[in-house]
Formats: sequence, C-alpha cells, structure tokens
Amino acid sequence: GGGGGGGGGGDGGIITDLTEQDLVNLRRTIYLTIMSSAAVDECAHKLMKLKLREGQEVEIATMLIECCAQERTYLRFYGLLAERFCLIDRAYQVCFDELFAKQYTMIHRLETNKLRNVAKLFAHVLHSDALPWGVLEYIVISEEETTSSSRIFIKILFQEVAEYMGLKTLRQRLNDESVAPSFLGLFPRDTPKNTRFAINFWTAIGLGGLTDGLRQHLADAPKRIAAAAAAAPPPRALSPLSSSSSSSSSSSSSSSSSSDSDSDSDSDSDSDSDS
Repeated sequence: GGGGGGGGGGDGGIITDLTEQDLVNLRRTIYLTIMSSAAVDECAHKLMKLKLREGQEVEIATMLIECCAQERTYLRFYGLLAERFCLIDRAYQVCFDELFAKQYTMIHRLETNKLRNVAKLFAHVLHSDALPWGVLEYIVISEEETTSSSRIFIKILFQEVAEYMGLKTLRQRLNDESVAPSFLGLFPRDTPKNTRFAINFWTAIGLGGLTDGLRQHLADAPKRIAAAAAAAPPPRALSPLSSSSSSSSSSSSSSSSSSDSDSDSDSDSDSDSDS
C-alpha cells in the first residue's frame, strides 16, 4: 500500500514537470518564431497561431521585451509587434502594463543598452496609443524615488515619445484631465523640493516645455502659504476665554520670572491697561 502511495507521488511530480516542460517549450517556440521572422506581419501571424492557454499571453509579451533588450540597437520591429498585440487583444495591454511596472522596479539591474531598448519599446506602444497612458502612474520623479538608472529610462522614454508626437501634442496629452491622476508622480506638487527637482529634471532632458504648470505652482506657493495663514485662526486663540485671560496670564508670567526688573513689570501692566 505504501509503495502505491509513493508511486502516486511520483506521478504527481512527473505531471508538474511536464507542465513546466510545456512552458519551456512554449517559450522556446515563441523565441524561435520571433528570431526567425523577417517581417512584423509574418511574426504576428505565426504567434497568433500558437495555441495559448488563457493567461499565457504574458509569455509572448515577456519574450518580446527580452528579445528587444538583447539586440545591439533598438529595432522598431519589436515596437510594432507589441503595438499589434496590444491592439488585437486587451489581455496584452494588461500584460504590458504589468511588465512595465516590473521592468521599472528592476531597471537598475539592466545595463544601459538593454535599458535603452526597453525604454524605446514602451515609448512606441505609448505614442502609438496601443498602451493606455495610465501605465505612467508607476513613475514618481523625485530625488528619493528615482535612481540614476530610472532617470535614464524616463529620459529615453519621454524623449522618444516627444520625438514621435511633438512637444505640443505631448503637452496636451499630459494635460488631459481624464488621465491627470496617473501623471501626479511625473509632476509632483507635494513639496517645493520635489517640484523643483522635477522642473530641473524635465529641463535637463530638453523637455522643460512640459513644466509650465509646475513652475506656476511653485511661483504661487508663497501666495498659497499666505492665504492659508490668513485663513487659519491666530495661534493664541486657544479657547474663547483666552482673550480675557491673556492680560492676567501675561502679568502672572512677568511676576513669576524672578529676573524681571520692577520697571519691566510696570511697563507690562501699563501696556495691559492700555489694551
């Protein structure tokens, strides 16, 4: 009986291995299909014919990014393929959205060449509107939230998008109220320090034209602070009784300090009676 149980466990192991082997085979097929295709249409057609199970779309998306990253220079072939799949099936948009987040959090592990290729691939699916721009919510431009690697990635991503769309169109898109919440990290307004950092960053990469709103926000900061101070209750008004008790508290404080001279306490009482 015990032997039979052991055999069952063994069978279970084999089934698991077969599933993993299926995945390895699928990845190899996807890789070879991509690398052996001369044209985008041909490659997309072959990949669409693969019998993918639900949820395996991520395998194609991941392999596209990995193949793109390993090229010596960026090939538009990969951007066009990613665009095609995102437009064919929304499941691929979800995959590329999640992969963007994953790539961005691990971007410091990529050497500059791979980083550049991946940034240009995502720039393509953004400027072609194959991927919703909500994906940009993963980026926060501040000294604490960026590394030298992520700054290079953001720089290449947006320079590429600006090159295709033009600065004017890009600015209109980033000012679109319907997706504005996704861009809060790109143009932080939480602290003057972060706002200044973002302005300097965008200006340094040649896209200072995107920072008009941030510059205005920074210029208006003193007015906002003054308005907030005016609206706030005076600091001494702790309770309704405080105004009547202020004279007694000031006289008691002067009498309690032993170092005060008589003339000081006299002048205090004079001023109290005047008020």
